This record gives sequence, structure tokens and C-alpha cells, in this order.
Amino acid sequence: MDLQNLAGDVWQRIVPGPAPEPGRWILVAVLVALLVVVLPPLWRYARLAVTIVHELGHAAVGIAVGRRFTGFVVSSDMSGHAVTVGPRRGIGRILSTWAGYPAPAVLGAAAIQIALSGWVAAALLAATVILVVSLVFTRSVHTLIAVAATAAALGAVWWWGGPQLASLVTLAAGVFLLLGAWRHLGAVALSGRRGDDPAQLAQLTWLPAWVWSGSFALVLGVCTWWAWTAVGPSLL
Repeated sequence: MDLQNLAGDVWQRIVPGPAPEPGRWILVAVLVALLVVVLPPLWRYARLAVTIVHELGHAAVGIAVGRRFTGFVVSSDMSGHAVTVGPRRGIGRILSTWAGYPAPAVLGAAAIQIALSGWVAAALLAATVILVVSLVFTRSVHTLIAVAATAAALGAVWWWGGPQLASLVTLAAGVFLLLGAWRHLGAVALSGRRGDDPAQLAQLTWLPAWVWSGSFALVLGVCTWWAWTAVGPSLL
């Protein structure tokens, strides 16, 4: 395959196409995502994707407010840690600390909307590129493998999957991230550990941890409503 043909193939996998027709595939995608979240053997491994988005959410907002992102780690127990360098206190630190738990829900709701539009291919490529770039910032072998495997899976769907499969996978991934965000939030609300984001935010501000947990729930609720406006009519 010469460079011109390769460039043409890449371009065909980027340009938006027509929105997919609603059908049973939407229900299949939602049910698959739900099973992955509720079945412990599946959730044990798939939850790493939620943690990756959580940590990259810290990083993205940290960079946006002028902090320097130096690396991140994800662990098999759903925990993770992203390091951004900057002032120890202040609005930048607060925003970057707050961004973790909303990130999977925001990305999940956006993926659900994208899955029902013609922009699935471009979105899959963008997600793959972001994950590949983030490999530079991984700080453990486990994190490297988890991020590389996720990038490879999305890249494979983008390159070899047809429009219908790409839409189904994107929708399932979006629902999974949204539901996974709720499960992560439930876990942190029950744990009450000092190192969790709500506790850190309470130390950085005068607001108690439960207020910050409530702010996460509010964002997740808005994202859930936004996602429902896209898939709800097809499920009823």
C-alpha cells in the first residue's frame, strides 16, 4: 500500500458519515454496557477504563488551568493517581482535583451522543491518539499495559470496524463510562478515605467532603439526562 492510498484510507475513516439508523443495536449496546458494570468478573477488568479517564480528567483540567502534568498511575483496585505540578493551593489545584469523578460521565455522555451521529470514526481516532500520547506519562507497567490495550482496542475498531460496529462500540463504551462513573462515585462516597478526592477538596477549601460528592452527583445527573435524551426514545 503506497502513501497516497494509505492517506486516502485514513481520510475515509475520519470524514463524518450519515447518522446510523436507530434499531435493536442500541438496546444491545446498552445491555452489554450494563452487564459489564454489574457483573463482578467483567467489572474487575473493565473498570480500569473508568480509572484511566478519571486520571486523564485530572490531567486535562490541570493543563487547562496552567499546571504541568508529569504522569499518572492506575491500579487494579480502581484507584489511581495523576500528578500535576503547580501551586499547592488555589483555584487551579481545586479544579484539577475536582475534575476526576465527573470526567468519565462527561466523556460517556458525549460518546453516547456521538454514537448516534456521523462523527464516530473521528471520535475513535481522537480517543486513540490521546491514549497513545498518554503512554508517555504512564508511571507503572500495569498502567502502560492498561492504556496500551485500551488504545489498541479503540484503534482496531476505528480501522477495521464498519460504521455499524463502530457506532455500537462507541455507544456501549459511552454507557459503560456513564454507569461506571456512578459506580465509582458510590464507592468513594461509602469509603470516606482521607486520600480520596472529596476529602482532598475539603482540605483545600472550607466546604466539607459531602458537598464535593454532591457536586459530582449533580454533574453525573446532568450527564445522565443528556445521554437519555439520545437513547431514551429508542429504548421506550
